[in-house]
Amino acid sequence: MRPISPRYLLQFTESAGYLDFARFGPPSYAVLDATARLSEQSAHAGPATVDELMRQEVRAKAAAARLCGSDTDHIVLQPHTSMGLLQAAFSVPGGTVLVSEAEFPANTYPWARAEQTGRVTVRRLRAGHVTPDAVAEALTDDVTVVSVSAVDFRTGYRADLAALRDVIGDRLFVVDGIQGFGVIEAPWEVADVLVVGGQKWLRAGWGTGFTKLSDRMLERMDPVLSGWTGARDPGLFDNTIHPPESTAAAWSISNLSPVTSGAFAEALELVEDAGVAAIAARIAERVDALQDMLESLGATIVSATDRRAGILAFTLPGQPAEQVGIALNSAGIAATVRPEHVRLSPHASTSLDVVDEVRSALTALARARTATPAPPSASGPATHELLTSLVPAVHGLAAMLGPGNEVLLQDLSRLPDSIVAIAGDLTGRTVGGPMTDLLLGLIRRGTTQDLINYRTNSPDGRPIRSSTLFLRDADGVAVGCLCVNSAMAETVAADAPEQPETFPRDIDSLQRFLIDRAIAKVGVPPAEMKKQHKAAVVRELDEAGFFLIRDSVEHVAGQLDVTRYTIYNYLTEVRG
Repeated sequence: MRPISPRYLLQFTESAGYLDFARFGPPSYAVLDATARLSEQSAHAGPATVDELMRQEVRAKAAAARLCGSDTDHIVLQPHTSMGLLQAAFSVPGGTVLVSEAEFPANTYPWARAEQTGRVTVRRLRAGHVTPDAVAEALTDDVTVVSVSAVDFRTGYRADLAALRDVIGDRLFVVDGIQGFGVIEAPWEVADVLVVGGQKWLRAGWGTGFTKLSDRMLERMDPVLSGWTGARDPGLFDNTIHPPESTAAAWSISNLSPVTSGAFAEALELVEDAGVAAIAARIAERVDALQDMLESLGATIVSATDRRAGILAFTLPGQPAEQVGIALNSAGIAATVRPEHVRLSPHASTSLDVVDEVRSALTALARARTATPAPPSASGPATHELLTSLVPAVHGLAAMLGPGNEVLLQDLSRLPDSIVAIAGDLTGRTVGGPMTDLLLGLIRRGTTQDLINYRTNSPDGRPIRSSTLFLRDADGVAVGCLCVNSAMAETVAADAPEQPETFPRDIDSLQRFLIDRAIAKVGVPPAEMKKQHKAAVVRELDEAGFFLIRDSVEHVAGQLDVTRYTIYNYLTEVRG
């Protein structure tokens, strides 16, 4: 295998800690230059400018065809993966479509919408890797289409496309290739419909993509979404509706931007120049290095380890994914944080130095859980030595302040039941109790700035003046906070800025309060909620830090009468 092209590597200047290519791939200099050059050309338009610009589409189609072993008659450019999959859903000849319930929404909504119109029936594979055995077990005579992702967006599992083709037989095979095309070697030719977006691993920017159609699909399809540019003789304006083209061009709705087409061509040609095998090997080297480092820190790799592409998902024992994400973000590491894990996705241009940067960020986070003995009243993970040393001061400070005051110490490594010391009974809480909804929301947003002298109310309605001071370790990472609450006369407290805050006595109370508040904001009873209402509840809960609480996904799933996978899908949507 040839080494990676230096020309390829010199094209990229993303930040050293960028590990989020499964979400978005920063474009190359070639893409930026093509965009600027073609925009400049269009700004000084002459007699031949439009025709010259439109040739960029042919150039991009030719590059895409070469990379997937096809030709331009079988390629149509699309602005994104969702459009290609929507076209597929409304072009297949009917019957039952088999698709995993755990697919990315771009590969579920089109089939659901086509089912709404009566064009197809959707059958969902249970969540898990889409293997040939799982598909074979689910196949029945009425199944006419099987739709899968070449690489699963959560687990990085690389589907065995060749084996799936053998199992599927003469049925139509739809493949969402966005998480693998250009960075893994795969038999793309076995797909009847291959849909690829260019904004991730291809690094072509938003608004770029293509679809490849097989002869089998061309023969069977009914392209009802075909526009005027997808018709035969599109330049003949004779006041009639022309039939769709017999090539992949039938899926065209209108002319795409020649500027983005030219940028897309640059990105595809850059991949050709470097070689997919060389890119794949570089990415695999970086994923392996990150995995070795993570496992040395006690992390659990929850993504695929055998058939995998460039996605590496992990969990750290005792550390919520949100907390891990905050630590990485603070260290300049870009990653995707989901309720169940953290996802890293390096590219060929990623420096191996990032492995040490991630190690340092996670090691700093782990210092809050060192072997320093916890105070006798605390339970769970070990408390940071800074917090342990302050436990006696809590009681001394409360004694100095006198009656009507409350002092407490919170350990952020114990989210959300974080109280490790408390003196005073102004809010009725005890050691082992949870933090307030206000503090939980701050942690969720990564905001650890002190709050001084704000007005709130105790559980019995009395006005109190509160202050929250964040405590940091030697690396500046917030490990806990010291809170002081003081009962005040109404007239004295009125001049302080007000912060609504609730003081739950246990986790169940905190969960009930957050869910009830989210439902009240949406304004629809759970029994009458539609999908958009339930997604809005999940958005409210996410912003409030609800999913930092253990078993929170299962808890809200029960309240909304949906599966936990549905909650994960809502979270994916609301987080963009």
